[in-house]
Amino acid sequence: FHLFLKLGNKTKGKPQKQICQVVLDHFEKQYTAELGHTWTSVRDVLTYPLCWQYAILLNKFSQSSELENTLGVKGYHPAFQGPLPYLPALLKCYIRRTPGRFPAQKHQPGKLKEYYLLNAASLLPVLALEVKDGEDVLDLCAAPGGKSIAILQCAYPGNFHCNEYDDLRSRWLKQTIESFIPYPLINLITVSKLDGRQIGNLKPELYDKVLVDAPCSNDRSWLFSSDIQQATLRLMQRKELPSLQFQLLRSAIKALRPGGSLVYSTCTLSRAENSDVINLILNSCSNVMPVDISEMARAVSQEFTFLGGTQQHELLVLPEKGRAWGPMYVAKLKKM
Repeated sequence: FHLFLKLGNKTKGKPQKQICQVVLDHFEKQYTAELGHTWTSVRDVLTYPLCWQYAILLNKFSQSSELENTLGVKGYHPAFQGPLPYLPALLKCYIRRTPGRFPAQKHQPGKLKEYYLLNAASLLPVLALEVKDGEDVLDLCAAPGGKSIAILQCAYPGNFHCNEYDDLRSRWLKQTIESFIPYPLINLITVSKLDGRQIGNLKPELYDKVLVDAPCSNDRSWLFSSDIQQATLRLMQRKELPSLQFQLLRSAIKALRPGGSLVYSTCTLSRAENSDVINLILNSCSNVMPVDISEMARAVSQEFTFLGGTQQHELLVLPEKGRAWGPMYVAKLKKM
């Protein structure tokens, strides 16, 4: 384990990544306290991108049997083989044990991409949401769009509202949707740039399902912040994230119809942004209750490593070598 480990594929001349010491020191202190000895093995994966793995989500709107054959030859196999409570037949995701990245496809206006590269753990919030045909769905913090695309591989919502407040990320989201979703289906998708904290007041009790993939401390990318000042600022602003996440959840609950379900997710290990936020919501909102997702976790335990000791309505994916997925926190709630 080297503090200034330089990484990258030298043969392709890619710029090398360098660990940001300020962020690592901060994580070292916090996650040693929160995760104990588990942090050591997680840290070894997070700080070594050459062992990271990438999943391939196939696009059912641009199917290619040739692609599936190629993936098989390269050692990929279908993910989610266990008896999941919810696994639509057309959701196809391929993974392999060895590290490495399948080549990404470039955006070409008017042409649909055949697949989307992602962290396999990113599909767990979508599987937990259990979207069915005809349901009205809100993806509250939707950019860059991977989970929105995954939802549309699972079902055909009645209305599908993808929201992203940040201007740059909103453009990214629109491009992702254009790259994967054909006409006329794309016309059923509403893309907005509203403040997620206000959507509940603007659109009360309008949705059957809401996904809150909240802005968070992105542990993987923060460790490689190239600008020390930016990294220091991020760490200072980190303390304000739980308040924002709580407000987004409150808004999402208002936007849900009674009987509707909500899934909250982040890509951080931080307890303050995960369990603490959900506990605060459960303690302050009398109209929501936790939903048990332990059956889903058991069904995918061959592919993912989970933190022990979490409650039945939540899970936290821990990256480890050979299963370098996550971090990904998922919690599910239902509105009464």
